[in-house]
Amino acid sequence: MSDVYAVVLAGGSGTRFWPASRKARPKQLLPLAPGSSSALIADTVRRIRPLAPPERVVVATGLSLVDGTQKALPEVSPEGFLAEPVARNTAPCIAWAASVIHRRNPEAIAMVLPSDHHIADEPRFLGVLGKAIESAASGTITTVGIEPTRPDTGYGYIELGAELAPGLRRGQRFVEKPDRARAEEYLASGRYVWNSGMFFFRTKDMLRAISEYMPELYAGLQRIEAAAKQGAAAERAETERVFPELPALSIDYGVMEKLPAFNVVPGSFGWSDLGSWETAWELAPKDAGGNVANGRAVLVEAKNNLVVDLRGDGKKRVIAAVGVDDLCIVETDDALLVIPRSRCQDVRLIVEQLKKDGREEAL
Repeated sequence: MSDVYAVVLAGGSGTRFWPASRKARPKQLLPLAPGSSSALIADTVRRIRPLAPPERVVVATGLSLVDGTQKALPEVSPEGFLAEPVARNTAPCIAWAASVIHRRNPEAIAMVLPSDHHIADEPRFLGVLGKAIESAASGTITTVGIEPTRPDTGYGYIELGAELAPGLRRGQRFVEKPDRARAEEYLASGRYVWNSGMFFFRTKDMLRAISEYMPELYAGLQRIEAAAKQGAAAERAETERVFPELPALSIDYGVMEKLPAFNVVPGSFGWSDLGSWETAWELAPKDAGGNVANGRAVLVEAKNNLVVDLRGDGKKRVIAAVGVDDLCIVETDDALLVIPRSRCQDVRLIVEQLKKDGREEAL
């Protein structure tokens, strides 16, 4: 495993967890996983340590998030952070990380992982990642597919092809987020998995694919690599010039959907993308009334509520609720959110309104 590196994608803003998530402290920097007081990204790096220790971890994040991300990951060296000057989706981000790792180790195998997911069964998760690494080592770009538990319309799907070995399938195609009827068909067929956003490849294979399917992106990488030979300062300057010009595409569109063959390792390991406050309520331990509450909450004749007090030390106060059900109540030092659990996805509407109103201090 000495050639295995991890690329942790940490550039997202996580607006669905407002008011906890903000521009300077997005979702991946928050302790949202049940039973953990660590930031989600810290949990991500910790659980992959048996496969890729911190010295072989590369974190791709936004320029404005580097300081906060480094504080969350003190074990990762400063050279392990790639600061994107502008966000250009996952293809440029993954391609840049693959290029940097390949420069360090031409035989490297990279596993690309989101920074803000929750994994309940970590031993099983590591077993699935091990199979994906083995598949990638053979020269075929590989992804992990989550075995679906419900006909969810919020995820992309991957259709599975032939079984290549126990626990390893050929990928047939990527499928966009379906409507409810189509999602039910996918679930019933047993031939589809959720697209997890995890990718595994030898860096030389990914760079070859990028040169073929995204030549404009590859040309940009070559400019950065040429500058890197002149030193770190030249590399930073050229990256700032090149990145805004790169095509803003996901790795799915830019590369994965164009490959003549890719492999999939289906897995079930208590995965959640922690997509909203509703998901946080679903995963957390509950009291007899189905409530999840921290801090000094007092709930009377109230059921199935989420109460989160994120005010600073010494500032927490009693949050009391009487006769209310199915609410999310989230308080920070400067904001209070009250929303029906069934509408937690609509937190983004608040963020949009704040932007319209020019309320930058609340974003």
